Amino acid sequence: MQTQASILVIYTGGTIGMIKDPVTGALHPINMDLLYQSIPVLKNFNYHIDSFSFDPLIDSSNMNPSFWIRLAEVIDENYEKYDGFVVLHGTDTMSYTASILSFMLENLNKPVVLTGSQIPLGVVRTDGRDNIINSIEIAAAKDDNTPIVPEVCICFENKLFRGNRTNKFNAENFEAFVSGNYPTLAKVGVNIKYKHHLILKPNFKKLKVYKVLDNNIAILKLFPGITKNVVNSILTITGLKAVILETYGSGNAPTDKWFIDALENAIKADIIIYNVSQCKSGSVELGKYETSVDLERIGVISGYDITTESAVAKLMFLLGLNRPVEDVKRLLQVSLRGEMTV
Repeated sequence: MQTQASILVIYTGGTIGMIKDPVTGALHPINMDLLYQSIPVLKNFNYHIDSFSFDPLIDSSNMNPSFWIRLAEVIDENYEKYDGFVVLHGTDTMSYTASILSFMLENLNKPVVLTGSQIPLGVVRTDGRDNIINSIEIAAAKDDNTPIVPEVCICFENKLFRGNRTNKFNAENFEAFVSGNYPTLAKVGVNIKYKHHLILKPNFKKLKVYKVLDNNIAILKLFPGITKNVVNSILTITGLKAVILETYGSGNAPTDKWFIDALENAIKADIIIYNVSQCKSGSVELGKYETSVDLERIGVISGYDITTESAVAKLMFLLGLNRPVEDVKRLLQVSLRGEMTV
């Protein structure tokens, strides 16, 4: 017989966690009493649900590596007590947080489901109610006492995504997230239909949590007319270790000699150049067109179909391991947590 599921709801801040006090009418940060009052149907699950709120709460636009480390620590400290975790988070940087958690939590064998809302939970038309209900049910879901989704996910608008495959692409509609290069893991309708063949399998090893991140990175987004001064101002940043080069299409970039020379000089100085497409769908294919042949020749690293958000997270994680540059370059081209298709 399957035992009662226990879930920890972690509130980091953001729109979703503001709930109307039924007595005063004021909006307050979430706690379990108010959560059950706002969503009484949660009691029908017969789950044991606890909550943890960060103090202070932060807007997701203020998200940073220190907060990510503390969030990973909260999951680590409570990992053996709960069957799954639901993280209530602002939508603006949710894809970044989902991505970094996927790397920080090695051997994750329990669901960590991030969700949020476009409208506060304390407002009548909120999308947060269904997002929370769906996320808690998914975090508790088991098959033969084994979690169905043992990975870091985003649950939003009746869809479950692999977290490190997502982008926020809409600031107004309820369908805020897209996963251009990987299918949804589940869809919520009358029933939750899990796509088991797409979900990472548990390995039943002990959770290992990494708590060192290195954010000495930069993003260089190409655009027609980009100048030598702009490129050099980024590539010569003091302490810089890696640059995410947001290229056109399948990894293409200008062929101007000054541009290629600037990248090559940076690479010779042990700065990693990681090629990620500006497109929300598709993959980098170095050498496919003439406009990427030189990038491959000088040692630019292909990000294949990784998202920019996941590339940021992966670089911070790998650089935090303090491994040799060549090791980092090799691991950037390997799928560690299902973040890319190689």
